[in-house]
Amino acid sequence: MNRKRLSRRCGQGLEPGIPDTCEEYTLRDFQREFGAGRLSSAQLVDYYLGRIAVLDCPGAGSDCEGQALRSLLYLNPEARSIAEERDRERRAGIVRGPLHGIPVVLKANINTADQMPTTAGSQALHGFLAPEDAPLVAKLREAGAVILGKANLSEWANFRSTHSSSGWSSEGGQTKNPYVLERNPSGSSSGSAVAVSANLCALSVGTETDGSIISPASINGIAGIKPTGGLVSAEGIIPISFTQDTAGPMARTLEDAIVLLEAMSGRDYSGVLGGNLAARPLEGMRLGYAEKLSRFLPQVEDIMKKSIAALENLGAEIVPVDIEPDEEVQKAEYQVLLYEFKYGIEQYLARYVAARADSASTPWPRTLRDIIAFNTAHADTAMPHFAQEILIEAAGKGSLEEPEYKNALALCRAFEKEKGISAFTAKYRLDAIVAASNSPAWKTDHVLGDHYVGGNTSLAAIAAAPHITVPAGFVGELPIGLSVFGVPHSEEVLFRIGLAFERAVKARKAPCYKGV
Repeated sequence: MNRKRLSRRCGQGLEPGIPDTCEEYTLRDFQREFGAGRLSSAQLVDYYLGRIAVLDCPGAGSDCEGQALRSLLYLNPEARSIAEERDRERRAGIVRGPLHGIPVVLKANINTADQMPTTAGSQALHGFLAPEDAPLVAKLREAGAVILGKANLSEWANFRSTHSSSGWSSEGGQTKNPYVLERNPSGSSSGSAVAVSANLCALSVGTETDGSIISPASINGIAGIKPTGGLVSAEGIIPISFTQDTAGPMARTLEDAIVLLEAMSGRDYSGVLGGNLAARPLEGMRLGYAEKLSRFLPQVEDIMKKSIAALENLGAEIVPVDIEPDEEVQKAEYQVLLYEFKYGIEQYLARYVAARADSASTPWPRTLRDIIAFNTAHADTAMPHFAQEILIEAAGKGSLEEPEYKNALALCRAFEKEKGISAFTAKYRLDAIVAASNSPAWKTDHVLGDHYVGGNTSLAAIAAAPHITVPAGFVGELPIGLSVFGVPHSEEVLFRIGLAFERAVKARKAPCYKGV
């Protein structure tokens, strides 16, 4: 499949007024077209389904060409009928808000009470239909969003093997980077990021324990928000860690991501969305620059120099800070995740899988050891590339009363208080800290796993603090993001910085699908 033919096929049969492959509409654009009667939600769903059919080919078992992005696991068979209902409401004068009639994709570890399975990408949960919507999904439906589908992810949110390939799952195969197809999309919210970047949906929802929103968002050239822990309900999401897990929005612009977060959280960010149109909107702000966390490659450092200059031109004062998690803290964090995953996954299975009326007649797992046993029994399809060392290690852990768990958790909390974001923002009187979000995407490798250079996500993850990324530039054809993170509940400060930077730099470019 060559790129010219791909472009022709993507544009076939589109209704007048629907954006073509070169246009990236924002929520404001969509609502303007809806309001003017030039576009309907049903037409928009058809448009995205057409692009998905050409570019994506959902599901590992699909008969499709090797270039398919594979960002989506499942499509919602009710999406068009829901869109038609939103259109009827609009004609009757009922507009629920900025998400009314907007197609949204969810990561496939988020419960939906519909015909789409919730599997975390694992064949062990193949066909599992959750008995109820996760609270965040209920809020999106109430806001008028159309749930278009569920996205592929790194299986079990990248908590299965130490040699895994981000974006691969036994349910969905390997998600590809839309900029250069042989490059990795990062994860674990791989499909959520790729679907947005490739314009297969308007918005998406990812989840993060440590890096799973920020890394794929930045590597796929979009905006992502990891909110403060607890801001968005984590109920009804297949878990890793109750101290670090959160869902968060992903979009082609930070403004759109903020609007999605409003619906997910029930918070009002209209004050920051109104925008500061002054020439120097960041005047009076002190931003720490974590240069050590940005030393991936000379080309990334060059992008950061330009980003820092842009922030200074916007009025910010830049203060160098030497902040990074040490090896001891990272080991402690891993132990916390092992214990909490064992506890959380068995709680999830007991509450949701056992609640299914037909659960007794299905092979779905009831315990973590059941998951491990399923993978072992179906190794040819469940483990063709890498094993399940992390699952086995987690299964061997004891209860949350174990001293090993309590000591590891205490160490993480002490680090945040003494050497983490809270300590540095207080010491240097900072409004936030900035750094490069990522190195350029590495080549996907199913033998050795991810060739990950490094990142900055652990600081905010351990602190349950907010972290955003916005596009900052490119190394060749591969996107690089700017990270902004701060103390818990400082979202509005981060949004003010990110919006000003995004509007000034305008670094987002649509993917070119190199390799097609």
